[in-house]
Amino acid sequence: MVRHQLAMRTLEVLSSKRMTPHMQRITLKGEQLHGFVSASPDDHVKLLFPNADGELVFPALGPNGPEFPPGSKPSPMRDYTPREHDAMRNELIIDFVLHGDGPASTWAEQAKPGHRIGVGGPRGSFLIADDFDRYMLIGDETALPAIGRRLDEMPAGAHVVVLVEIPERADRQPLGSQAAFEVTWLERNGIEAASSDLLESALRELPKLPGDTFYWIAAESRRVRTMRRFLAEDRGVPKEWIRATGYWKADGSEEDED
Repeated sequence: MVRHQLAMRTLEVLSSKRMTPHMQRITLKGEQLHGFVSASPDDHVKLLFPNADGELVFPALGPNGPEFPPGSKPSPMRDYTPREHDAMRNELIIDFVLHGDGPASTWAEQAKPGHRIGVGGPRGSFLIADDFDRYMLIGDETALPAIGRRLDEMPAGAHVVVLVEIPERADRQPLGSQAAFEVTWLERNGIEAASSDLLESALRELPKLPGDTFYWIAAESRRVRTMRRFLAEDRGVPKEWIRATGYWKADGSEEDED
């Protein structure tokens, strides 16, 4: 884990584009992106959205975490993955899953050039060794930005296997890489994301891979724990070879990681 100096920035929407029925790509721009560092494809930034009065209210980092000014209406905050950062152009791309409710999804659907948003972090980057024989990337649509970016940054000669669960066929995205990779798309077609087991079933059916394999998993928290446990207990994968993160919880509470 590499730590970065925490900074809070105010950026403006440069463009907004619907990528698939459930994914909106927002390009942010601003001089405050000078010094922004995102060293890993699964970094998290804290996005701050306008409060009920349309204002951005930033917290200060206190002994108990982020603390908003007394009497203020806090800006809603959510964690997101930087899909792409262009330091020369001072641009940052964030992909938003559209799920019909919540401050992030609502803001992303309505975002227009000139709209402002707050960006904090990332506070650190988890760097994965580049000498594994194979990399396994497993996740639902919330993990697609990190999966897409990791494929973009994989070097030639690497071997990657990808399992992605999405709402429907139309949510498939073009993915590319210098690495040799294969993608299996798993479509829920009306099944709730929290109760689906498409990723778990595909992982169980996958034959044991030869050589050393690093497993990266991101989806609903309970499901992530199930897959991590399967790999550790049934497949005997060393815990250091697994990076498993709950990107969201069915009960709406904060995400977690291991």
